[in-house]
Amino acid sequence: MYRSEQFIFIGQKAVPIVIRNYRKEDFIQLIDLQVESFPPPFPQELLWNEKQLKNHINIFPEGAICVEIDGKLASSLTSLCVQFDPAKPKHSWAEITDNGYITNHDANGNTLYIVDICVRPSFRSLGLGKLMMQTMYHIVIEKKLDRLLGGGRIPGYSKYADKMSVEEYLEAVINGTLQDPVITFLLSCGRVPIAIVENYLEDEESCNYGVLMEWKNPFKK
Repeated sequence: MYRSEQFIFIGQKAVPIVIRNYRKEDFIQLIDLQVESFPPPFPQELLWNEKQLKNHINIFPEGAICVEIDGKLASSLTSLCVQFDPAKPKHSWAEITDNGYITNHDANGNTLYIVDICVRPSFRSLGLGKLMMQTMYHIVIEKKLDRLLGGGRIPGYSKYADKMSVEEYLEAVINGTLQDPVITFLLSCGRVPIAIVENYLEDEESCNYGVLMEWKNPFKK
């Protein structure tokens, strides 16, 4: 099981954190973390339930991690392995994650797929998301997978949907004209957009779009 003790800076103070796999005794905090991280209009039925969390730690515990600060869970990330064909990239979040239950996890898959990542609002801008993503990159390399992949929400797009296409919005985010809370973050983590997917997730803020974003294993040809 994974456990890494590190420091982050909050202001000028170095604060110890633990990045580790989450476990059953974390479930109450994990559900609270989801509620706090994804308030309405995000669909509340998409927040984790106990059965999903049990599957995460039983089916693919390596891919279920959290960051703990002073005994409190500040963030979490969940993933599974899938067989992905770059020639046929389009899918929905529900299809590729089995609605978050990850029963379709493929131990022989070629891709580590990010199911969910969330950070409590009070702990954002501390780099926790990047630290968790880097942990997943280590798994990609260790397991000799081809890539890390995931569909990013576009929560800023709804404000511009009447003015520009989703392709134009993504281009504006890439060139820095606009910033998107999710896509800008994923770009900063080294993820590269490979496809825009309609009806990726029922998400009013994203107008139901998602952007598939990849990190290729640099040690694989």
